[in-house]
Amino acid sequence: MRKLLSIAIALMAATGSALAADAAPVGVKNIVIVPGAFVDGSGWHVVHDILIHKGYSVHVVQPRIDTLANDTEAVYRQLRKEDGPTLLVGSDYGGAVITQAGNRDKVKGLVYVAAAAPNVGESVLQLVNSVPEPSNDFQASWDGYIYANERQFGADFAADLTKNRTNFLAVSQVPATVGALRTVTEAAAWRSKPSWAVVATEDRVYSPELQRSMYQRAGSRITEIKGSHLVYMSQPEQVAQVIEDAAKSLK
Repeated sequence: MRKLLSIAIALMAATGSALAADAAPVGVKNIVIVPGAFVDGSGWHVVHDILIHKGYSVHVVQPRIDTLANDTEAVYRQLRKEDGPTLLVGSDYGGAVITQAGNRDKVKGLVYVAAAAPNVGESVLQLVNSVPEPSNDFQASWDGYIYANERQFGADFAADLTKNRTNFLAVSQVPATVGALRTVTEAAAWRSKPSWAVVATEDRVYSPELQRSMYQRAGSRITEIKGSHLVYMSQPEQVAQVIEDAAKSLK
């Protein structure tokens, strides 16, 4: 009996080791996510959970959205902590941040999720204004901050999420400074590094046409997903799959 028990334990241990080996991610295992304006990093919770359960190391860098330089430096600080090759993921304004921060050697690729992908000398506001916005429900405060209209927040940002959820997002939004959105990009990492992109086909904040044109210019591998500007919240499995595919293809 003891011998049979020992054999069973050994087999369980071997099986567990095999499963652990299978769970180890292929390619780049470090992922850093940079959220955009108006919605904080908690919106990436489900995508984060999907990826960490597949063996990836995932960190979220919350931008202050006061200056592009400060937000870029915040990503640099996180990159210094990463123990190897890293994939940067950005949504909304976070796309501009990873475009500029992605010039570090440790960064092997970029993923844009309904995000800005500026070229050198371009700003987020310049890009958004280059294609008519599906909505224009934004307000500027006297001290230079931009807020989304609370009453229109659900319809504009996330018509595919429940009303109680978007109501909370509206009253807990993270404003952006006009200065941060007007700052021109000094480096465009997508010019020298591979990129992937998610076009949110029902986006009312960043025009889907604008998204396609930016990502085609960047040579990104594009995936179109039926979803709102917060597609990573409404379709987290599909967004996580794009990120995983990108990570697997990099070394």
